[in-house]
Amino acid sequence: MRLLVGLGNPGPEYERHRHNVGFMAVDDIHRRYGFGPWKKRFQGFVAEGLVGAEKCFLLKPQTFMNLSGQSVGEAMRFYKLIPDQVIVFHDELDVAPSRIRVKQGGGHGGHNGLRSMDDHIGKDYWRVRIGIGHPGDKDRVHGWVLGNFAKADESWLPKLLDALTGELATLVKGEPEKYASRVASLTQPPKPPKAPKPPKPDAPV
Repeated sequence: MRLLVGLGNPGPEYERHRHNVGFMAVDDIHRRYGFGPWKKRFQGFVAEGLVGAEKCFLLKPQTFMNLSGQSVGEAMRFYKLIPDQVIVFHDELDVAPSRIRVKQGGGHGGHNGLRSMDDHIGKDYWRVRIGIGHPGDKDRVHGWVLGNFAKADESWLPKLLDALTGELATLVKGEPEKYASRVASLTQPPKPPKAPKPPKPDAPV
């Protein structure tokens, strides 16, 4: 059994924010695998379904980002889960756009959702870090994460969400390295075609 958590802020005004890409991922999982209806529980929305042969619960905390751990902790206690059974999808400034990193444990890196989760359930849960890139200036970070994805991001965002949800069965059955590798291979930009070789000069007569 797995608890798949998407991090984000509730409300239509936040839907397209970079900070809400965790919600986007979980919504994509919900659609792709035909999960049951969303139900209001654990200070969030929960849905139940299967990913491959694995029973999974989706959770979107509705507490706002900096209190996400309250919702996740309640769900874990109810389902009698340990942190190793929890997979969290969240935005990551220090990963390039269109890339992901998968890891268990580690620091929160200033991410308020992860900080709250660390406080409530410890650090040994799994993280799927979805790259949103860095604006290049720390003074612009707040507006970057709480801003909408740009039109240019449409060239990679749908493809990335499709890959990370489509390959999810590999992750939930406990193969994180294979999962990350598969997602990377599916989201690599196509290699540019090789330039044609110049014709050989005519031999002198």
